[in-house]
Amino acid sequence: MSKFYQYLAKEIKYPEVAKKEKIQGRVFLSFVVEKDGQLADIAVIRSLSKETDTEAVRVFKNSPKWYPAIQDGKPVRVKYNMAVSFDLANKKS
Repeated sequence: MSKFYQYLAKEIKYPEVAKKEKIQGRVFLSFVVEKDGQLADIAVIRSLSKETDTEAVRVFKNSPKWYPAIQDGKPVRVKYNMAVSFDLANKKS
C-alpha cells in the first residue's frame, strides 16, 4: 500500500478550479482488484467536487497493476474502498 500512496502523491494534480475555489477534503472511491491485478469498477462513493472526483478516478484508472489477493492458492477479485486527500497545504503547483 505504501507504494500505491507514493504513486498517488506523485500523480495527483490538484485541479485548478479546486485550487481557486479552495476546495479541500477527501474523495472516497471503491474499486475491484481483478485476478490479473488490474483495477476495475472504479467509482466515487463520496464526492468532493466534480474536478477532484475526475482527477482521483483518472489516477486510479492509470494505476500500475496490483498484486491480486490469493485464496486457496488462486488469485481472486477483491473490492476495496479508499480515500484520496486533496489538501491545499500539501499541493504541488
